[in-house]
Amino acid sequence: QVQLVESGGGLVQAGGSLSVSCAASGRAINTYYMGWVRQAPGKEREFVAAIDWRGRTTYYGNGVQGRFSISRDNAKNTVYLQMNNLKPEDTAAYYCAAADVGSNVRLIDSYRSWGQGTLVTVSS
Repeated sequence: QVQLVESGGGLVQAGGSLSVSCAASGRAINTYYMGWVRQAPGKEREFVAAIDWRGRTTYYGNGVQGRFSISRDNAKNTVYLQMNNLKPEDTAAYYCAAADVGSNVRLIDSYRSWGQGTLVTVSS
């Protein structure tokens, strides 16, 4: 099973940008769909973005389309999430996760391996 470690979270003002990364180990990620899921305080986990194993197709959740961008570098075994024009409602713990090829990446239950999360706080 692949191990995932997120980094890059922090505090940013509304309208600002932040990039978070997910470094994988234990197994190459080039056989997985990779995704980002977030969980705000008191709320359920929410799908944010995902990318297919080749990096050719991306998927985005409601509310982040046009502001967030997911990418991957299989040679570095790393996945990235670039977040622009951040809003206070984007405040959450952001988790990197891996799903099998062919999974419905918009479903939280599709993800089999999870990182510990990195906190993103957007101040108004």
